This record gives sequence, C-alpha cells and structure tokens, in this order.
Amino acid sequence: MKLSIRDILESKGISATENHLPILKTRWQAIENMKADLDNAALNDYDISLRNIPGGDHIE
Repeated sequence: MKLSIRDILESKGISATENHLPILKTRWQAIENMKADLDNAALNDYDISLRNIPGGDHIE
C-alpha cells in the first residue's frame, strides 16, 4: 500500500491544511522524479557546487 503525502506528514507529526496538500503533493512528485532520474544518470552530469557566505543570506 502506497502512503499518501498526508499519511507521510502525519506520521512525522506534521499537519497540513487542505489548501497546502495539492502543492505539497506536486512538489513531492517532482522530488521523486528527480530521484528517479539520478538512478539513470552519469555522475559527471550531476556536479554540485556549494558556497558558504557567512551572513550571506541577504546577498542576491
């Protein structure tokens, strides 16, 4: 049995309004699709770079 997004959130103690559930479902599906794409991708195609700028949350 596949759990719904509501079931998953409630199992973690998180409640979501009826208005937010469709948005969360869409985002969850997008993340799942990206994860599935990673299984078939060459590692060199997914290089990631991170920059830590102390106090940089206000920099655009």
